Amino acid sequence: MIQTLIDYSNYILAAAVFVSTLFSVFLFSLPTSYDPSLPDTVERNTPSEKQNGKKDSITVRTSVQVVVLGDIGRSPRMQYHAISIAKHGGRVDLIGYQESEVHPEISSSPLIRIVAIPAAPKQLQTGNKLLFLLFAPLKVLWQVWSLYRALGYRTKPARWMLVQNPPSIPTLAVAQFVCLVRNTRLVVDWHNFGYSILALKLGQAHPLVRISKWYEFLFSCLTTDHLTVTNAMARKLWNDFGITAQSLHDRPPAHFQPLSSEQRSALLARLPKTAQHVEDLETGAWKLIVSSTSWTADEDFSILLDALVGYSAAVTEGTKLPKILAIITGKGPQKEHYETRIKALNQENKLSHVLICTAWLSTEDYASLLGAANLGVSLHTSSSGVDLPMKVVDMFGTGLPVVGWSEFEAWPELVTEGVNGRGFASAAQLQALLVELFSGSGNRLQRLRQGALQECNRRWDDEWNPVAGRLFRLTE
Repeated sequence: MIQTLIDYSNYILAAAVFVSTLFSVFLFSLPTSYDPSLPDTVERNTPSEKQNGKKDSITVRTSVQVVVLGDIGRSPRMQYHAISIAKHGGRVDLIGYQESEVHPEISSSPLIRIVAIPAAPKQLQTGNKLLFLLFAPLKVLWQVWSLYRALGYRTKPARWMLVQNPPSIPTLAVAQFVCLVRNTRLVVDWHNFGYSILALKLGQAHPLVRISKWYEFLFSCLTTDHLTVTNAMARKLWNDFGITAQSLHDRPPAHFQPLSSEQRSALLARLPKTAQHVEDLETGAWKLIVSSTSWTADEDFSILLDALVGYSAAVTEGTKLPKILAIITGKGPQKEHYETRIKALNQENKLSHVLICTAWLSTEDYASLLGAANLGVSLHTSSSGVDLPMKVVDMFGTGLPVVGWSEFEAWPELVTEGVNGRGFASAAQLQALLVELFSGSGNRLQRLRQGALQECNRRWDDEWNPVAGRLFRLTE
């Protein structure tokens, strides 16, 4: 009996020593902390200059980790944050997936460094609902380690961390822990709610949606600084969770500009999707519409398809209308599904007066395409009702009038009905708007364009400087 107790005590002692050793290793391997008393510099030498022993550095005013658990190239707002911080003398580590081209100013700035996170294995990515529930925990574990390593060990300590939300899981928990360890101040930039997007896949009543909502706001309540894309979202955070947030509306950056007639002609002749239709587009025999989409569930592309089918039928029946060239830009999971559907509609001769093209364009070409278009279309339906599509902001930056899905609370913060755009709530309403705006002399469309051109005067820096700039103590 005594020997048995001794054996058990030895096991317990060994286990305690093992756990204590692991805990000690964990403590000693924690990331280094931010020390505001130490000077912060960034080398700005080219690789060849470094090789020749040349050293030139910039003393920075502050340091910020800008984090998006998504493709950096498809996260324009976070790129604009990084550019603005660097413009005011801040050092930026831009952390996320690097899957597509980033803004040229990011690539050329010595103060911005991209820290790429490895994407989860393709085996863990699925659209199947049952497999999603099985693979989701494994994918989260992958993201936890990849993000923790990037935030804590692949980057220098920073004064601030600016995190895009959503995705919330695991971003908020990892960010909170790293900020606590590194003496970094966390700022959450609310683009939407993670739980409302998850509800699109699983349904509002699903237990994981409720857990996601609890998780999202538990970690958010521990954060002292919050930005939102709309006033409606700031109100919801306050009313539902007691979180105080500042609204920072999206505005177009400088590279989104109206085109002159000469610039428009040159662009239409250069782009492969428009080159063979230049003459028809310039005479007005064809109208060019543009829609940017992420091909996800919160943008029902079938609405535009059904509207274009109806428009084509109206032309066939004798209504005097121009043909339409519709260019759809973007990448996403449902793209192949809709391309197959477009092909079927063409085979059925239901788009005889409409040509639909999909494209992925550079930042410059996308901005120019908006400036060359006659009308922009937004299909963003908003899972929460309080976020806004940034694509409309970009369209206004080029003076492009917009028609968009308007059945959500925050829509009036962006579009003034009949002044710079029009709203719709069904495919039939969108079809009617296309017919109305493209028929006759075009006066209705021209009035909307005048309103959209007024929006060109409201730019990203005008919004960012007094809100985020002041928060990061970079502007007065």
